[in-house]
Amino acid sequence: MASPSKPSEALVLYDIHTSAACAPNPWKSRLALNFKGVAYSTIWVPLPDITKVRRALDMPPCHKNADGTGYYTLPILIDPNTNSKIGDSFDIAVYLQKTYPDHGAGDLFPPQKLDFIFDRWSFSKRKDIEYGDYFDFDAQVEAAFTAYFALTMENLPLHPATAEATKAEYVSRAGLTSWDGFKMRQEERKKMSKSLHGMLGELGNLFSRNTSGPFLLGRQVTYADFIVGGWLRLMSASLPENEWEEVRACHGGIFGQLHDGLEKYAEVK
Repeated sequence: MASPSKPSEALVLYDIHTSAACAPNPWKSRLALNFKGVAYSTIWVPLPDITKVRRALDMPPCHKNADGTGYYTLPILIDPNTNSKIGDSFDIAVYLQKTYPDHGAGDLFPPQKLDFIFDRWSFSKRKDIEYGDYFDFDAQVEAAFTAYFALTMENLPLHPATAEATKAEYVSRAGLTSWDGFKMRQEERKKMSKSLHGMLGELGNLFSRNTSGPFLLGRQVTYADFIVGGWLRLMSASLPENEWEEVRACHGGIFGQLHDGLEKYAEVK
């Protein structure tokens, strides 16, 4: 299949419907699309409808639940120019780079050292796939931020039209009896926040290697910055304001600078 130098038809991104676009994995894809300057539109899918929509598009689950069953989530990208459907955020970024290599702001995957390891027990370096270092980094960053996802639950910006159904879906997934089960005691929250800041310090060491700009490579943004930026977007929308300001300011303001630096690619279309 020949790669078009420029798409003639707009691509379509399927994203999770909230009152503020902040789902981490779709956000990574949105940043990559805006970086590549590719025209696209968004279809917003309520969380309870994701499984139905994904199955209707004949897209298999790209993750698994703890019991081994398929976990249906977003994003999905459809490119009518190549009749392609991609259902994973990392695969979407690779697709954009390979299909539109010279489009937009340049290379999503330039060589760089991405040696952040959070989950040492399950870490196994991938050498069998293209951009394996970025794949490993994505997996480790996801494990790191997912470990603190509980901090975001109480204030998730749920869309009013589907808030109750979405809450029921989260409660079911977590094996709880009610939404109140996500509430954390203040001392528990402080302990987890302190641990989060410790993790951010380790991740921040990578950003401290080049101080010429807010990104891992200084002034050059890459998909690795989008990986972290997707999770920062979630925190900016769902942490209490004082906790988000603490994240922004921690470790010399590295993550506030990164979040602000990515605003150039943050347009919601």
